Amino acid sequence: MTETISIRDRQRLQLAPLTVPNRLLLGPGPSNAHPTVLQAMSTAPLGHLDPVFLGIMDEIQSLLRYVWQTDNPMTIAISGTGSAAMEATIANSVESGDVVLVGVMGYFGHRLVDMAGRYGADVRTITKPWGQVFSLAELRTAMETHRPAILALVHAETSTGARQPLEGVGELCREFGCLLLVDTVTSLGGVPIFLDEWGVDLAYSCSQKGLGCSPGASPFTMSPRAMEKLQNRKTKVANWYLDAGLLGKYWGSDRVYHHTAPINLYYGLREALRLVAEEGLAACWQRHQKNVEYLWQRLEDVGLSLHVDREFRLPTLTTVCVPDGVDAKAIARTLLLEHNIEIGGGLGELAGKVWRVGLMGYNSRPENVDRLVDAFKQVLG
Repeated sequence: MTETISIRDRQRLQLAPLTVPNRLLLGPGPSNAHPTVLQAMSTAPLGHLDPVFLGIMDEIQSLLRYVWQTDNPMTIAISGTGSAAMEATIANSVESGDVVLVGVMGYFGHRLVDMAGRYGADVRTITKPWGQVFSLAELRTAMETHRPAILALVHAETSTGARQPLEGVGELCREFGCLLLVDTVTSLGGVPIFLDEWGVDLAYSCSQKGLGCSPGASPFTMSPRAMEKLQNRKTKVANWYLDAGLLGKYWGSDRVYHHTAPINLYYGLREALRLVAEEGLAACWQRHQKNVEYLWQRLEDVGLSLHVDREFRLPTLTTVCVPDGVDAKAIARTLLLEHNIEIGGGLGELAGKVWRVGLMGYNSRPENVDRLVDAFKQVLG
């Protein structure tokens, strides 16, 4: 047999072992994973139908119900990033022609609009300036106007750092006979959430932010009301991979093969959730709030202002206004290359106008605040 590998190919194959810089990830995500989580992810994999692994899946479900404060039987981790879990909520709840009302107050509201339209929804929107939130009265007026089958809101808008209040919204949705779909990507684990108390029917999140894990195993839940809509569909769920009816047979008692789960990512998610439970959910929320208030104070002490009104700021992500005449990208690049600290830039309408600083999960510690603000002081002169 003739050898066909060229000299150039041989050179490509002679790579050194992987090495990456040790960054402090204080952007909008991912955040640094807890050392225990990293250790768990390096554990030898099991088969995806091994009884021990199935037991780990059961533990993940139980822990997710705890951190979300829900009893929903259909509470699982999607094998994919948070955007896959976002699409799972749309794919399973939307049928062609359904009126879906989306509250758009930032970048990820627009993503919900895009996804719902791709599944044939009759998409309607209400909007707020980026950094503001909807009042219950505004939502009521929109519900009266549009009479949706689904109301979709972003609890924690990652592009703006604003927290949408959800108290009373579930009752409003029941009054109008619609489902409430909520994005908790940047709130789960760091912001108080009470899915059942608030009447949320569909929710999704990610693993790499408030939970302090690596991306790729994303929380997803459906209430009994949402499951009833799924079971009464006139058409199949258009996305086979994200079909909750099929996924439920793998995560439930049937244990029917659906796909090969990302075993080691599930190990990490299990450990990340265990650490939250070990700390205690209320204590975890309090830690995030205490540390972010320290961050706000230190940023203001060095002359930086914040984009969102204090009442609606997220404890997990803060948008910092870029001072006049400052190149936002250049500052972020200097922080990364000279100080090994990653922060995020603005998205969409806020591009070049804000930096996004995440203080999430394992990273929500006062020493990280000090390291960031001291670096900011040096870089800004």
